[in-house]
Amino acid sequence: MVSASLWLIALGPVSLALVGQLPGPDSGRAAMVRLAAARVAAAATVLIALATAWKVIAFGTLRTGLIGWDGVGLSLYVDPLSATMFCLVSLIGAIVIRFSGHYMAGDPGEVRFNRWLCSTLAAVLFVILAGNLALFAIAWLLTSMALHRLLVFYPNRQAAILAARKKFITSRLGELCLVGALVLLLQTFGSLEYADIFSGAGQLRAAVAPLPIHAAALLLAIAAMLASAQFPLHGWLIEVMETPTPVSALLHAGIINAGGFLVLRFADIISLSTPTLYTLAFAGGFTALFGSIVMLPQTSVKVSLAYSTVAQMGFMMLECGLGAFSAALLHILAHSLYKAHAFLSSGSVIDLARASWTPSPGGQPHPARMAIAIIGVLLVTAVVGAAFGTTITQKPGAFTLGAVVVLGLIHLIANGIDERPNAYVVGRTVLLAAVVAVTYFTLQFAAELLLAGTVPATQRLRGPVDLAILLYTLVSFSAVTFFQSVIPRQAKRPRWQALYAHMSNGLYVNTLANRWLLKFWPTQSRPASPP
Repeated sequence: MVSASLWLIALGPVSLALVGQLPGPDSGRAAMVRLAAARVAAAATVLIALATAWKVIAFGTLRTGLIGWDGVGLSLYVDPLSATMFCLVSLIGAIVIRFSGHYMAGDPGEVRFNRWLCSTLAAVLFVILAGNLALFAIAWLLTSMALHRLLVFYPNRQAAILAARKKFITSRLGELCLVGALVLLLQTFGSLEYADIFSGAGQLRAAVAPLPIHAAALLLAIAAMLASAQFPLHGWLIEVMETPTPVSALLHAGIINAGGFLVLRFADIISLSTPTLYTLAFAGGFTALFGSIVMLPQTSVKVSLAYSTVAQMGFMMLECGLGAFSAALLHILAHSLYKAHAFLSSGSVIDLARASWTPSPGGQPHPARMAIAIIGVLLVTAVVGAAFGTTITQKPGAFTLGAVVVLGLIHLIANGIDERPNAYVVGRTVLLAAVVAVTYFTLQFAAELLLAGTVPATQRLRGPVDLAILLYTLVSFSAVTFFQSVIPRQAKRPRWQALYAHMSNGLYVNTLANRWLLKFWPTQSRPASPP
């Protein structure tokens, strides 16, 4: 559906941008009015997003005309993918803006913080709503610039400056890749309009993709991986804890998903290049395993959550590499909502953990019973997945995500069969695993229906490389789960204590990156800028 009135969709992010950059004093009544205006603009954006989603359901894909020339300019494009992300990001943004009003109350830079928070959110929303690769690239750059101001909000904090500089370098590299892909796609299709690019990609699906398409797909994938803090350029995401908590919540629940959204948005192009898909799968799988291992010994709640985000982003890249694009969107939704809640409630996480923890009769599950529980969970996943048509051969990426989700119940199931098991307890734990599997595969089926015709259909097992990646993922995550139960039993042994120390320091990857950066770009403490 094409209509000039669809430009009204942009009122949400435009209002946030205007509120963010309103001139005037940062104190007194004018400051209070500005903070109230930010909340109103955020709430209005949520309502616009919901109305837009309803219109997409009723009329299909919405797009405006192009303001520009020769296929280059500004336009909006809203399909089920962007409508879903529009609702998600606007909701999380409204919550974060409201939370920051209480969190930053009394801080001398409160208004300055809200100014850049609104600007960042507006830029992210334009990334989602863009209908032209030129607008996408501009909004992508503006997001990075506005986020940088939030990362250095306290300029006298050395760790914050270090994180911001590493993010600066990775962002510039990603933007160069994005511009390179933009030029290649313009030369290939003669336009940067999404409708023209997707139509042209559809025509190439039955033929062998030319070299410029492979190059553009690889550049897009690299830009996505750089934005998603993939190994070994993940260190900046771990060190943003020096910023105010609302920034961490918005970053981990919203902005970090930009890489995943980039892959989904241009999945029609990326799916034409099998080498690019394998690159995403290998890099994402290794990052997911690294983040999952390193997060285990962390003593800081926020650092543990940050490594969790690294692992989740890696797993999302893995899903895309296996051709499970609808599963990746489902992953984005679940991870965003969970991580926003986790960061905004991080002060009470320890109390919640203490209240919910119950020891098994033997303290820690026996390793043999842990192995039985892992095998049982994988069997339950395979049976339920087969009932939904999601098998290793038919939908390897979606099956892998389902298996890892159900593996999260391992410790509960192992405790249920430990020491003094009975049929009632074992039956309930197995039933719980089945319920979780059914819930996941139901949501996966719904995601496929939602994105039908928007992203390429979930791909079948393409060959031995896909099978090797899938088996590697299942075995490695099962091993991590098993390893997690073994650590407490081996805690007093010197080798395990040394391994624990290495893991808690992230295997020193980020330390080496910091040394290299400080050598060429040293930081110096300076007083905080006036509010």
